[in-house]
Amino acid sequence: MTLFVNESGNKMGPMLVFIHGAGVSGWMWDKQVEYFKEHYYVVVPDLPSHGKSHDKEFTTIHDAAQDIAEVIRDRDYGQSITIIGFSLGAQIALEMLSMNGIRMDRAIIISGLVTPMKFTRWITKPLVRIFMPLTKNRFFSRLQAKELYIGDEYFELYYQESALISMDSLLTILNENMSYCLPQGFNQGKTKVLVLVGAKEKKQILKSSNVISSSSEYCEREIVPNIGHGISLANPALFNHMIEAWIR
Repeated sequence: MTLFVNESGNKMGPMLVFIHGAGVSGWMWDKQVEYFKEHYYVVVPDLPSHGKSHDKEFTTIHDAAQDIAEVIRDRDYGQSITIIGFSLGAQIALEMLSMNGIRMDRAIIISGLVTPMKFTRWITKPLVRIFMPLTKNRFFSRLQAKELYIGDEYFELYYQESALISMDSLLTILNENMSYCLPQGFNQGKTKVLVLVGAKEKKQILKSSNVISSSSEYCEREIVPNIGHGISLANPALFNHMIEAWIR
């Protein structure tokens, strides 16, 4: 099964590929699609086990990176290509930057975790067993949505999609996410990379942003003040202007 992909804009224009995080889907980029579609070819896939790709099981970050690479190859007309990934999507983008045969000109890594958490395999399963029933609790989902800057406009969609993720899929996603480290060969790449992180992110994410940005001379880091995990949803206008200024 192939991934569901939302496409907008001019197919011959510069391509922007937006990769969402865990527990959400392509709708998290709606404000970016609306902003960029006039002058860009905007490509927004739903990751395996998410959104309209929920029937395709998430296996590994590497496999997801290959899926996104296929999406890009099928739409590569020789235009410039920029990949933008948030959280789990940022890890997938990092994986793609370390793989051969994927053409891209720029990448934007937002809130990517590359400092593996200790004892991940031991603690993930008990956490998932506790967390799964809570995904169907509206009050808990509201708290989670608030952490991600998901407002009323998208809460129902977020709540419904969260309930579709199976325990096995969630366990796999969390294990992959929490044990991910910067791939070998990343520092050999020559793709221009912008690392974005909110100043109010968890320490592990802030530390990871420094690890990524200091691993290659082609990386630069920008810390966004007064924002936590979810820059594009917290302040879409600011995010859009930052992205536009950097890719031009």
